[in-house]
Amino acid sequence: MRDDRAISAFLDAQAAEAGAARNTLLAYGRDLQDLSDWLSGRGKALTDLTRDLVEDYLTRCDAQGLSRATRARRLSSIRQFTRFALEEGWREDDPAIRIRGPGRAQRLPKTLDHAEIEALLATAPTLGRGAVERGRNRCLIELLYATGMRVSELVGLPVAGTRGDPAVLLIRGKGNKERMVPLTPAARNALADWLHLRDNAPKDSPLGRLVAGNGARWLFPAPGAAGHMPRQSFGRLLNEMAVQAGVDPARVTPHIIRHAFATHLLQGGADLRSIQTLLGHADLGTTEIYTHVLDERMRDLVLNHHPLARNPSPKPEPEPKD
Repeated sequence: MRDDRAISAFLDAQAAEAGAARNTLLAYGRDLQDLSDWLSGRGKALTDLTRDLVEDYLTRCDAQGLSRATRARRLSSIRQFTRFALEEGWREDDPAIRIRGPGRAQRLPKTLDHAEIEALLATAPTLGRGAVERGRNRCLIELLYATGMRVSELVGLPVAGTRGDPAVLLIRGKGNKERMVPLTPAARNALADWLHLRDNAPKDSPLGRLVAGNGARWLFPAPGAAGHMPRQSFGRLLNEMAVQAGVDPARVTPHIIRHAFATHLLQGGADLRSIQTLLGHADLGTTEIYTHVLDERMRDLVLNHHPLARNPSPKPEPEPKD
């Protein structure tokens, strides 16, 4: 089978059966096309892959100066493809199954402390040209921190799922997978206030025209083909919010607030499995980047609460003998 047809069949299966997101499919396609081009120079095709060829290709990637993360992703793409080829009967073995990858550099997620989050939450209701913008901005940041949503999930929330003062939100994440996330009282109040502003906007106002037009189905309507607020617009808004809150804007992004959500939950005693569900991570390994918080808490428990961890009282000095 020609490589282009094999790659196309693989991507179709990933989209239909695994529900892979568009960006994931694009990455698979780029990685496999690069491998196919490399194999072509050796008179080989994807279905001719052997363990030695895969290892030679990864060595070439290393020699090109590709990062550890990129090399790990390429090996992951190859593994997905060779497993698919085995299942489809294109070959009788899986040459990549036992190859150890370079792994990813262990980096702790950037986050914000409680005081910084509180400063952002306090600033949001003061930011905007009028009550409508201020109400929207408050709702955006309250929902983001209360749920740990990805920014694409936040700006793309359908308004129908937010009505009736919900205690939880149904969020559609990567691969169209759904999850339920509870709302804090502050987030519920901000949502109710924003819905009131949205639903009662005068028909001839900018918001009223958006609600009556292409933005009717979205919680945060905006001009444009999508009908809802673009991710880039929210990123700029968050930057402005950080400046006014006195927080370094370089440290404030939607994803860092998502990290803060998870980190603060762990500090409060939540378990990794629950946080995995709330974040919508398919693999617990992705959530384990937050275990540094657990390490700190466990160290504190041992050093401050273990009965043998307390410094023993110094023994009295013996009295000198005459």
